[in-house]
Order: sequence, then structure tokens, then C-alpha cells
Amino acid sequence: MRLILKIFVAPVIVVLTIFVWICSGLLYCSAWVFGLAGTVLGIFGVLALITHQVTNGIILLVMAFLVSPFGIPMAAAWLLGLLQNANYALRDFITG
Repeated sequence: MRLILKIFVAPVIVVLTIFVWICSGLLYCSAWVFGLAGTVLGIFGVLALITHQVTNGIILLVMAFLVSPFGIPMAAAWLLGLLQNANYALRDFITG
């Protein structure tokens, strides 16, 4: 029975490995774009605060935080780490 499960899990491991690899590449490429967007939004947010548009400045700074490496990209990296852990757990199941 365990051999049958190993046979069914092997293609899942291959698909999951390829998916994690592609998502890692996309995350790496998007980090540059999000970093640039976060910088621009942060500058505009500070400029809005200087010109006494406090509400717009706070909104822009929150948006800058969300696209910075500490916002949405970090959540995506965390989810990608969970997928990679699941992949390694399945690999351990096959070899064990």
C-alpha cells in the first residue's frame, strides 16, 4: 500500500518542485519592481506630508509599506516557504 502511495506522490513532487522554482524566479524579479514602486510611493508620501496633505500622505506611505520588501512580497515569500516545506515533507515520505 505504501508503494502505491509513493507512486502517486512522485508526480506531485515534480509538479510542486517546478512550481516552487517558477514562483521563486517570479518573486525575485518582482522584488526589483516592488522596491522601485515602494521608493516612489514613499517619496510621494513624504512630499504629500510636507505639503500638508496628511490623509494622502498617510495613504501613500501605507501603500509604500505594502509594496516594500516587508509587505506583500514578504507574505508571498512566506507562502512560498510553506510550499517548499510541503515539498520536502513529501520527499521525506518517499525516501523514508
